[in-house]
Parts: sequence; structure tokens; C-alpha cells
Amino acid sequence: MSKLPVAIIGGGPVGLAALAHLLARGEEAILFEMGAAVGANVRDWGHARMFSPWEFNADAACVRLLREHGWVMPPEHELPTGADLYERYLRPLAELPTMRGRIQTGVKVMAVSRRHIDKMKDQGRGEAPFQLHIARRQGNEDVVEARAVIDASGTWHKPNPMGANGLPAMGERGLKGRIVYGVPDLKDGFRYAGKRVMVVGSGHSAIHALLDLMSLKNGAAQIIWAMRGGDLRKVYGGGERDALPARGQLGSRIRAAVAAGRVEIAAPFRIARVEDAAGILRVEGEMNGRKHTVAVDEIIVCAGSRPDLDMLGELRLDLDPAVESSRALAPLIDPNIHSCGTVRPHGETELRQPEKDFYILGMKSYGRAPTFLLATGYEQARSVAAALAGDWEAARDVRLNLPETGVCVTDFVETCCAPLESPLLALDDILLPGEAVQMTRDCC
Repeated sequence: MSKLPVAIIGGGPVGLAALAHLLARGEEAILFEMGAAVGANVRDWGHARMFSPWEFNADAACVRLLREHGWVMPPEHELPTGADLYERYLRPLAELPTMRGRIQTGVKVMAVSRRHIDKMKDQGRGEAPFQLHIARRQGNEDVVEARAVIDASGTWHKPNPMGANGLPAMGERGLKGRIVYGVPDLKDGFRYAGKRVMVVGSGHSAIHALLDLMSLKNGAAQIIWAMRGGDLRKVYGGGERDALPARGQLGSRIRAAVAAGRVEIAAPFRIARVEDAAGILRVEGEMNGRKHTVAVDEIIVCAGSRPDLDMLGELRLDLDPAVESSRALAPLIDPNIHSCGTVRPHGETELRQPEKDFYILGMKSYGRAPTFLLATGYEQARSVAAALAGDWEAARDVRLNLPETGVCVTDFVETCCAPLESPLLALDDILLPGEAVQMTRDCC
């Protein structure tokens, strides 16, 4: 076992950070990336600008490694696009001699198990090496053994459907060509020019898509914003109170667009069915207790994503039944409790699974929770790498300094994310008259 490498699944920012941290500790590791180059998921949304600046988007171990080879850190407060993140950080990192030889691209991990041991067997389980069944781009399959496995494959390829019950709406599966998931690249905008377009979702991705649609030279004739919830204060966020100004500005800009009538809101709209009626998409559901139908030409679904757990079916996992993160991490990130961009520091202890030496990191570690930031994943990678190297003191010494959102939800009461020892900021434009204000440590 000691001669086998640590296998990392996924060549995105967190997977590469895990590789860098392991190598810095003298551990052998191998990374598998499904795309033709690292950062495939990031390159898919390369046109979108991040609301977090470079200082939160680069891992410390990766920066040290890059600087040893003459790399210059981009301005810390500059906001990169996904393409910037790849070209100026991920690609140079992957091309470093110490990294390049340990990265295999065009490789899809189909399943992970233990040598000669299925999910049911106890005896010798912790001492048996992991076996990764992989499929290479050339078409041939192989088995690779590892002493530990880190799954940092993300959730990008499993977007949430538009159905209000978590399942695809009736008819949604058959209309994939008419529905776009995620934040589409609208550089030409031809597809949406003069069309009635519905954007489904209430997070930052949905706001990005709405603002992009409004910026088109030949814009959409009508933009409809469909949301399951109806609390626009939560959707708009903290505005000027947000420690990430670009994130706060997203909410302020969309609030102004709604006030100016440039966006029509359908909320709370619980979508149940979509059908093609002579070229027109009829979206049916329930709004305010009554049946509601919207006719549009195009649909963009920005409803988040969820982890694909199929390849982990032979491993013993302890996942929260709702969030689908590790059970210990779920209370820190559960959006039913709070929606802050800040979480308590966490690492190997909270990410540990019953399957010894197996960890899920990065966006996938958050399960269905939508509030992941790259800085969180980097600290996860540092802590887990320390544990796999036997440095348990460093693994337990987790530290996290994330920018606050300016507004969050605790027990379904809107509160300000100011430090607990500080007086609350003015909440006149967040709380309605007479609403209670509550501050708890569970919030921020």
C-alpha cells in the first residue's frame, strides 16, 4: 500500500490543489481529468466573470509552486473570468514539470472499489488498495490501484432540473435541445434575439444569465424570471454590505432591472410540466395556489447542480440525507439553516467517510448546497493532504477566512452577517417593518 499513489479524480482548481499539497509533502499522487485538458468544467463557463477576486481563487501551495518557476500572481483584487482562471492559473500550474507527469487527461473514472472486496465485505477492507476502473479517450479500459482516493470531480455535469419536486418536469427530458442548463455564452445572442426567454433559478448563475440577456445588442423581446421561492430580499443579497462588491452588485443590478420593468417575475412558480405546442414552449405549474402557464420560446435553467454518486456505489459513504454532503459537514452548509457565503473552518475531520482514506473535496463535497467558494476547497485539500501524509496536527489546524454576504437566513429570519461582537448594520432595506432581528453563531 505504501508504494501506491493517492488517486485524485478531477483536474479542476481543487483537484490540482490537492495534487500540489500532496507533492509538497513528498507524497506520490496521480490525477485523472476527464477533459482533454485540466479545468474542463471551468472552461465550460469561461465567458462568465467570477464575483470573487484572485486573492480567494488561488491556493497557497499552488502559488508557491508557480512562483518558483517565475509565475506572477494577477492583481489580488481583480475579478477573473473562468477563461482567466484557466489561462492564467490552472494551465500554467498543470504544465509545471512536477505536476505534468502526474496528470492524465482524457480519462474518465467509471467506478471505485477495493481489490477483491465489494461493499458488503468487512474483513481486510481498510488494508486493501482502492481500484479505479477507468476509460481512456482512445476507448480502452484499465484498472489503477491507489492507497487513497480524493474525489474532486465537481457537480457541473449534473445540473438540477426545472421541476419543483427535484425531478425533471413532465416533458423536460424530451426537450433538451430547447433548454439550456447553466450560464450560456451569449456572445452572439442570435438564439435569443427577439425571443421570449424564461430563466429558471434564484442564485447568482440565474442573475448572471438575466443580466447577460439584457446586455445583448439585439435583446430578447421578453425576459421572465421564474423562481420556486418568493423572498426577493434573500435573492437580492446584501448589496453594499457584501464583502465581495461584485457579488453585492449583482443583486443591486437585478433589483434595479426588476424595478424598471425589464424583467418579469414569476414567483413562487412551481413548475410541473413543459411541452412544445407548435414551436412554443408551454411551461405549466402552480403560482400562489393556482394553476399558472407561461408561453416562451427559450428556457435557461440555472437551478444549481448535484453530485453524481454513481461511480462511488461500491464504497461505504455516510452522507446527509438532504444535503448529500458528509454528515458532519451538512449542518455547516445546509441552505435550510443559513445562506451565508461564510462557513466554519472545516477539513479532514468533517470530510472523513466510513471508507478509510476516501474523501470528497470541492464543490462535490457540498452535495446540493450552492454556497461553495474555491477558498473553502483549498483548505479542504490542505487538511486532507496533511492527514494522508500522517501530519494530524496540521490536518486538524483548519483555518478559513471567507468574505461575508452581508445578509443570511437563520431560522428563516433575515439577519445581517456582521461580526457577532459588532453592532448590527442598518437593516431598513432588508427587513420589513416589525420583523424580528436575530443573530446566532450558526449563521456566520
